[in-house]
Amino acid sequence: MPSSLLVQARNLVEGGRLPLLVTPSAVGADTVNPVNLEEWLDEHRGQVDEWLVEHGGILFRGFGIASADRFHAVAAACSKELMVYKERSSPRTLVQEHVYTSTDYPSDQGIFPHNEHSYAICFPTRIAFFCLVPPAAGGETPLVDCRRVLARIPDEVRRRFIDRGGWRYVRTFNEGVGLPWQTVYQTTDREAVEEYCRQNEIQCIWGAGGRLRTVQVRTVVARHPMTGVEIWFNHATFFNIGTLPPLLRDGLLQLFAVDDLPNNTYYGDGAPFEPETLAVLHGAYMAEQIAFPWERGDVLLLDNMLTAHGRNPFEGPRQILVSMADPVERRALPS
Repeated sequence: MPSSLLVQARNLVEGGRLPLLVTPSAVGADTVNPVNLEEWLDEHRGQVDEWLVEHGGILFRGFGIASADRFHAVAAACSKELMVYKERSSPRTLVQEHVYTSTDYPSDQGIFPHNEHSYAICFPTRIAFFCLVPPAAGGETPLVDCRRVLARIPDEVRRRFIDRGGWRYVRTFNEGVGLPWQTVYQTTDREAVEEYCRQNEIQCIWGAGGRLRTVQVRTVVARHPMTGVEIWFNHATFFNIGTLPPLLRDGLLQLFAVDDLPNNTYYGDGAPFEPETLAVLHGAYMAEQIAFPWERGDVLLLDNMLTAHGRNPFEGPRQILVSMADPVERRALPS
């Protein structure tokens, strides 16, 4: 049987294009579909590329992927280069080479939609998720089409960011709160941190007792490397103190002055966001969210520029693994 007939594709969400659901085809009432997902991906890389550009995400379901090893093989088959997790912003555990746990935040906390590493000069253009153990309840990974987010943001808000030089990410490494800089940069050598920051357009400021603050300014809109389409691509909303749940936000503001918060964002010139601007950004992401329940063995492949992802709170055990792939430098994107 031709390998192209071994899978079928349809929209998972009625009336929506994100994600595309790909499953084994039925080949007979008493016949098991012989498709091997890794082999199929190797043979149909062009089809996968087309689907990702059109839909922004593909959910592979029902292919019997049951281990981190198999997931690693699938992730490698649908990408050119798997990545090491650098310039870290969230706690993850390395499972095996290029395979990590999803963000290790407490189960009662949600995670706001974001594009992986959009704050970095070098970021993955693809990210894959694998459901090893689905949660008992909740724990979905909401998806957001960032082309549609951009369309929802009024011209005057977008112009405000452009006129003010984009967005600014200020990170202060306070002992005992958040990841230490040694974990973020995977080194204990200050000179190595300084060199990384120089190469990646990050201002690096050392304070008393080895305290570190970093500042990086990025654009809010990027162009897709394959299509040139404009995308709302940034962490401006995600890292802003106003995006945190009220109890967590208020607790941090009791511990730290605004300038010393572990993470916060501003306009590129350093001015704070107006409350109404932040409300517009929140609303654009929330209006475009699509979520589905995880099933054991699911593999979700996203175009990391076209599609943001988050996490809903959950109950019971939940094991979702992640692999990042196909890095590109922001400086190499179409202008």
